[in-house]
Amino acid sequence: MKILVVGSGAREHALAWKLGREAGVREVVCAPGNAGTSEVARALDLDMSDPAAVLALAEAEDIDLTVVGPELPLALGVQDRFAAAGRVLFGPSQAAARLESSKAFAKEFMQRHEVPTARFAVHDTAEGALASVAGEQFGFPVVVKADGLAAGKGVTVASDRGSAEAAIREAMLDDRFGDAGRRVVIEECLVGPEASYFAICDGRAALALPTAQDHKRAYDDDQGPNTGGMGAFSPSPLVTPAVERRIREEIVGPVLEGLAAEGAAYHGFLYVGLMLTVDGPKVIEFNVRLGDPEAQVVLPMVEDSLAPMLAAAAAGSLSTSVCRHTTDPHVGVVLASGGYPGAYAKGLPISGLDQTAEQEGVLVFHAGTRLDGDSVVTTGGRVLTVVGRGADYGAAIARAYAAEQCVTFTDKQVRTDIGRKALRS
Repeated sequence: MKILVVGSGAREHALAWKLGREAGVREVVCAPGNAGTSEVARALDLDMSDPAAVLALAEAEDIDLTVVGPELPLALGVQDRFAAAGRVLFGPSQAAARLESSKAFAKEFMQRHEVPTARFAVHDTAEGALASVAGEQFGFPVVVKADGLAAGKGVTVASDRGSAEAAIREAMLDDRFGDAGRRVVIEECLVGPEASYFAICDGRAALALPTAQDHKRAYDDDQGPNTGGMGAFSPSPLVTPAVERRIREEIVGPVLEGLAAEGAAYHGFLYVGLMLTVDGPKVIEFNVRLGDPEAQVVLPMVEDSLAPMLAAAAAGSLSTSVCRHTTDPHVGVVLASGGYPGAYAKGLPISGLDQTAEQEGVLVFHAGTRLDGDSVVTTGGRVLTVVGRGADYGAAIARAYAAEQCVTFTDKQVRTDIGRKALRS
């Protein structure tokens, strides 16, 4: 099987690394990739925002299976293009991808199909949204979400009326998120610990992957601005067998049944962002792909071959209900550029990568990197994810941080508390 992985981040590096190690996979192509993916796959240039270009590359390379990492190509309908051309792509259709590309659609869909989530209101005008928070419809704190894709930065948990109004104006009047902020969702703030649930879906059935918890805030103790994710660990000790059963029965099952009934059968990775409230698990958001940095800790845990499962799910014919994985915890620490998620420098040389990769129980996945001659330099806000594996969470944390300290670049930014929640649990 020849596989194309679409994307350029650490999630795609982890996918290419996992798939390239499996029997039956003769080659992995990663487009556009990064400095790390070039070590495990052949890299090719690609404009991911052009579904026609993705299809053309798959046809030119005679690809057997295309796996899309980020959400944008899916939201733009790349799967529909492949289906029309008779080519296999693992990922949801544009209609099904609205679970992520439109928070308003997702909330209204959950309401229609009685999927547990926070109470909400959708507003198409700033006046309506401002009136909603002024009237304290959901009390405070309250959550303000840009409707569309905003690279993980379109959500504000506002502690008071002033910060809620500022978030609304920023999205709807100041155009911080462009078209993604033309509509907003205002919703009650759920209380409880968060966890992430992942499944491979074939339109009818769902095959569970290891669970995870991530760390969205930029600084220790969940302080500072939201980011795309500063680290993660897997599995989540919060998702007990009883909790997982409720997630499958009350959330995943109704979502797959509901989308199929609405003519948008779901084939792809389903990521359920959960709040584990006193009333049970409730959906914070859906993503229609693996998370990042969660993928970097989840995929190394999977012991079964992933490629045949993805191909079967794309065809609507998963033949197994169990995905074998290790029980050893994995902890991933993101190394970010100084200033992230705000402005940051690029082109900074990275040292210590070889030393880090040689350590036992350690993996390094690249995100914002590129090759500059024989050197690897920074190109993005999130630069690397260093993953440690251990017999318990403490050992995995220690291994990840010992390895992380070997990597250096100017103004490296790292949270020092990744995985601490697992120890408390």
